[in-house]
Amino acid sequence: MMFPNLLPNALQYLLASFLWSKDSSPREPPLRFELRHIHALANSSRVVFADVHPASSSFAAEDYGVGTKPMTVHRPTSHALFSSARFRGLTNVPWDEIELEGPDIQDRETLLTLAKMTNNAYSEPTDSDWYDLGPDWDNRTYPFGWEPDADGFRGHVFATPDNSTVVISVKGTSAGWLVGGGGSTTKKDKLNDNLLFSCCCARVGPTWSPVCGCYEGGYKCDQGCLEKSLAEDSMFYSVGTNLYYNVTYMYPTSNIWLVGHSLGGSLASLLGVTFGAPVVAFEAPGEKLAAKRLHLPSPPSVQHITHVYHTADPIAMGACNGVASSCAIAGYAMETKCHLGKVVRYDTVSELGWAVDIRTHGIRVIVEKLLASDWGGGGDGDDKNGTHKAVPDLIDEEDCIDCFNWEFGDYRNVSSMSCGSNGL
Repeated sequence: MMFPNLLPNALQYLLASFLWSKDSSPREPPLRFELRHIHALANSSRVVFADVHPASSSFAAEDYGVGTKPMTVHRPTSHALFSSARFRGLTNVPWDEIELEGPDIQDRETLLTLAKMTNNAYSEPTDSDWYDLGPDWDNRTYPFGWEPDADGFRGHVFATPDNSTVVISVKGTSAGWLVGGGGSTTKKDKLNDNLLFSCCCARVGPTWSPVCGCYEGGYKCDQGCLEKSLAEDSMFYSVGTNLYYNVTYMYPTSNIWLVGHSLGGSLASLLGVTFGAPVVAFEAPGEKLAAKRLHLPSPPSVQHITHVYHTADPIAMGACNGVASSCAIAGYAMETKCHLGKVVRYDTVSELGWAVDIRTHGIRVIVEKLLASDWGGGGDGDDKNGTHKAVPDLIDEEDCIDCFNWEFGDYRNVSSMSCGSNGL
């Protein structure tokens, strides 16, 4: 759904064409990005933007670079057919194969820059934890949509000066135990976490209040009820699709990437599958099960999605579960572990001696410790000559199964019941 009355003055910034490249072409110079928009979901469930004007006296955009490489993505030939297939439970839709310039995820400086963009999704440019993106970056901007009572989907939109590439940075969960602070979005963040990443409505134990009414006793859960719960228009995935449509309305021929941390990384991945956009997700919980429950038709390849995480993070590793876990104690049912796409996994436990600790999950740990230098952990991080690589090799998550001890089936007539969020 489009919201033309909500679109900012950035309509003047339209792109001439996508970036194209061949494998045999010389490496393209790094892309330079500017902060263009702040986006948020206000209490009215509208996607709202605030323009950031590069040429204004209150904002100077001396930017920083991101390395690129040729990439093949698959996009639905028709989003009408894609949506129809979703709601009819079909898996086969026609796809267009498209070549474009994606982020060079084997380049540490590129990952570091995208991680800084991801961190900044939690903040406004005037905040102390905002990373400056260049020597002349001015932290003043228009904070529209970031009012104290805004309680939903948030982030920033960055663009290259020629609008050839746009990066949507999606905020993850705001909670003191995860990122060092709470905020007005905490309640809806938690609801989305517990719906997307739990096996059945966040029923971890008999004392838990589930976030939907799909539990059927024992380890049984009604599949249709779960799918209906995730399809609510107020859920962040639905809000994210509207955001993406709005960004493509403003930048109709731009090359759009998505980045995010934690919940934001999983949402970025789900949107990347939907729209065929390159994705880099940092320390994200496993979103593969959520993609299935959302009935997202699977493209021929999801190689355009890259997850970056380390082995000391129990959330990304799918180990922060059970009634005694840190996540459960805080009220989060983070029970999934399987990711879409490729994985850049840093073995910080074996190679660096990091302890498995929820405090290693924060995006600032990734920026300031994990990506501060080329990977020197040894093992998969070294090439055959023993020389350190910029980042570990890309791998696939093989033989990954979520919620193996649960039974999912058609236990009730979904059409005659409500599977809402129990007032949360």
